[in-house]
Amino acid sequence: MIKNAPYKFVEFEYIVLKSGENGRYTQTYNSKTQDYEYLDAQDSLVHKKVKLGKDDLLFLHRKAAELGFWDWPTNMVSDKTGKAPKYYLEYVYERKTKVIELDAAYNENPKLKDAAIQLIKTVEKTITESEARYRIGEKSK
Repeated sequence: MIKNAPYKFVEFEYIVLKSGENGRYTQTYNSKTQDYEYLDAQDSLVHKKVKLGKDDLLFLHRKAAELGFWDWPTNMVSDKTGKAPKYYLEYVYERKTKVIELDAAYNENPKLKDAAIQLIKTVEKTITESEARYRIGEKSK
């Protein structure tokens, strides 16, 4: 079943994650360019390069498959005010791309929302862990 899935890891190219509130994305990451931008506690824009290794990307590909990401609707946005936390997640492959947009106000399918939040948090955690590994590697030089 996995072997014949429409999204194969051998065709995987990159992931894009964006999150924010009040109608703007305050955190963005692109694994192709390795660009990671976010607002720190002082509202200053921080720009870093964070590389996700092949093992990280394989883990995120498998996590998406496990949670059924490929079958989710693209639009899971319910907030009309623009104030609810909002997320954008994109997995790009050679021949296909899967995108979801989700906000915290989405309540049409709580199980789907929980799975989407779980995948987004897993991607965020993987980025944070990769950034920490890089910092540790820099200190040891």
